[in-house]
Amino acid sequence: MSKDTTNNATSKHDSPDKVTFALAQSHFLVGDISGNADKMRQLALEARQQGADVIVFPELALLGYPPEDLLLRPSLSGRVKSALNALSDVEDIVMIVGYPHVDHHGTFNSAAILHNGQQKGFYHKQYLPNYGVFDERRYFDKGRNQVLFDYKGITIGLLICEDVWEETPIRDLKNQGADLIITLNASPFEAGKQARRKELLAKRSSEEQMPILYVNAVGGQDDLVFDGGSLVVQADGKIAHEASRFLNQTLIATFDVKAKQFDCQEKAPLGLSRESEMYQALVVGLRDYVNNSGFGGIIVGLSGGIDSALTLCIAVDALGADKVYAVMMPYEYTSQISLEDAQAQARRLNVSYTVCPIFDAVEGIRATLAPLFNKSRADTTEENIQARARGMILMALSNKFGHLVITTGNKSEMAVGYSTLYGDMAGGFDVLKDVYKSEVYALANYRNRLEDTPVIPERVITRPPSAELRPDQKDQDSLPDYDILDAILRHYIDEDLAYQEIVDKGFDSELVLKTLKMVDGSEYKRRQAAIGTKISGKAFGRERRYPLVNKWSIKG
Repeated sequence: MSKDTTNNATSKHDSPDKVTFALAQSHFLVGDISGNADKMRQLALEARQQGADVIVFPELALLGYPPEDLLLRPSLSGRVKSALNALSDVEDIVMIVGYPHVDHHGTFNSAAILHNGQQKGFYHKQYLPNYGVFDERRYFDKGRNQVLFDYKGITIGLLICEDVWEETPIRDLKNQGADLIITLNASPFEAGKQARRKELLAKRSSEEQMPILYVNAVGGQDDLVFDGGSLVVQADGKIAHEASRFLNQTLIATFDVKAKQFDCQEKAPLGLSRESEMYQALVVGLRDYVNNSGFGGIIVGLSGGIDSALTLCIAVDALGADKVYAVMMPYEYTSQISLEDAQAQARRLNVSYTVCPIFDAVEGIRATLAPLFNKSRADTTEENIQARARGMILMALSNKFGHLVITTGNKSEMAVGYSTLYGDMAGGFDVLKDVYKSEVYALANYRNRLEDTPVIPERVITRPPSAELRPDQKDQDSLPDYDILDAILRHYIDEDLAYQEIVDKGFDSELVLKTLKMVDGSEYKRRQAAIGTKISGKAFGRERRYPLVNKWSIKG
C-alpha cells in the first residue's frame, strides 16, 4: 500500500470535525491541457470560497477524455508536468486531479493529490476497460497499489472509474483502513445508465459500509456525451447528494467525521424520462461538437419529413436559431405537403430558410449520363442522382459560408443501408445516427409536448415516411414496418443475437434473413458515414467494427 498524508493541513472554513468536498462536474476539452489547468484553478478558488477543503476533478480531466492517440505524443509528459506545476499557486484546498502519468514504469491513468504547491501522492487506475468505446489497454499500464491519504482525521481512498465496478479495489481500501472513497470518472452516457450507476454505488457502499464520492465528467466529445450526475453516497447506500445531468456544476457535500456520514441536499434534481435524457444527450453532443470544432453555424437539408424535422429542433435547441440554416431542395416528386410542412417548421423555429430547387442540377447530370445510360432501364441510380444533387448543394453551401452540414439519417436507415453515399449521407455530423426510427417518433412527440404550440407539424409525425425519390414512394415499399424492423435490429445489433435466435422470438424467417443481409451488406456505407452522438449500448462506429470484405455466414 502506498499512503500519502496531508494530515497537517488546516482549513479556515469548517470545524475540525467536518470536511467539505467539492465535486467539479465540468467539461474539460481534450488536448487543451493549459486551458484545463486554468479551469481547475478557477474552480478550486471558487470552491474554496464556498468553504470546500477538497475539490475532486473527473478522470483524466487535465488532458480530457478520451484522449486516444494524443497519449502517444512524445511531448505529453512535459506538457502535463508544466500544467501540474502551474497549479502550485493554489493554496488552502486539496486538489484531486485526473491526469495521465508518464514515467519510466509506463503510462498510467492517474489521480494526483495536490496541496499547497506540492504533489502529496498519486494513484494509478488498476482496472483498464477494453470493451465498447473503451480502449485503455492500448495506452495505459495497470496500476497495482492501493492509495490512501489522511486529512483532518479521516483516511481517504482513491479509485478511478472502472475500479469501482469491480469488487476488489474498494474492499482492499476498506481493509487498509479507508473511511471513505473518492472515485474519478469519465462515464459516457447511455440511456438508462444513471440508474445502473446508482444501483452499483449503493451496492458497493452498503457492502463495505463505506461512503463514496463519485464525480463524473460532463459535455460532448466527438461521438460521446458525458452526462454528469455526480453522486455522494452514504455508507448505507442511500444517496445524500446528486448533481444535475448534462450541466456543469460544482456539487458541495460536507462529511461529519464523528458521525461518519454526509449532510443531505435539500432538493434532489428532477429525474429524467428516457426520452428526456436521450434528447438532452443529442442536444449536448451536437452543441459541443459544433462549438468546439469552431463552426459558426450548421446547415440542415429540410425535407418535410420527420427525421429532418427532429434534427432541426435539436439543432435549434443546441445552438440557437441564429446559427441554424435550413435548406429545402424540392424535385418533381416532392409533395406540396412536404413544402408546406418544412416552411411551417422553419418559421415556427425562426431559422433561416431557403428553397433551392434541384431540377436543373438533376437534369444536367442525367443529360451528361444519357449517352451511357441510353440502353439501361431507370432504377435506383436515377433516384440516387437526386440525393447526390442535394448533397452537392449542401456541401457547396458549407464550403462557401463555413457552416457544418448536418445529416439526418437515423439508426434504422444506417443499419440496412437505406441511404445514399455522397447524397443524404454527405455531411460532418449525424444527429440521429444512434436513434432508431421508432425512437425518432417518440422524441418528436416528446419535443412537441414541451410547448403549447408544436414545433413539429403534426402531419409530419402521422403521415407515412417517404424519401420522395419516385412517385408515391413510401419507406415501407422497401422496408418492413419500422416497429418490426427496429425490433429485429435491436436483437441483431444491440444484443448480438444470431439469426436463429431472432427467428425463435417469433419473427418471420425470410424477413429476418433479408434484414440481416441488408445490415451486413451495408457495412461499407457505415464506414464512410459521418459520426453521431452515441446514446445506446451499441452504437455504429467505435463500438461495432466489422470487416468490409468477409465470408461470414448469417445462418452459420
